[in-house]
Amino acid sequence: MQAVLKCAKIQVVHPQGCLNATNALELERDLTTTLTQDEVSGLLLDLAKVESIDSAGLMALVSALKVAQTLGKSFQLYSVSPAIRIIFELTQLDDIFEIFVDQPELILT
Repeated sequence: MQAVLKCAKIQVVHPQGCLNATNALELERDLTTTLTQDEVSGLLLDLAKVESIDSAGLMALVSALKVAQTLGKSFQLYSVSPAIRIIFELTQLDDIFEIFVDQPELILT
C-alpha cells in the first residue's frame, strides 16, 4: 500500500490602489480564474496596498468568495487596513469573510 500526501497550494494575490467600478470586473475575473485552477486549493488576498474599496470592489470579492465556496476552496483576506476594515464591518461582510490581521503562517484547508 502506498501513502499519498496531497499538499494544499494556496495562491496569494496582492491587489493595489483602489478597488472600484473601474477595475472590479477585472479583479473578479482574475480571482475566479485563479480559483478554478485544479492545482489551487485556496486563495489568500493581501489587502495591504489597497487604499479604498467601493461597492463594486466588494461585489467582486463576494463573487470570488462564492466561487471558492462552490469549488470547496478557501478564500481569506489579510493585512486589511483600519479604513478598509470599517467598510467590511459596516456592510457586515466581516462576518462572511475570514480576515486575518497579518499573513497566516499556516492555513489548513
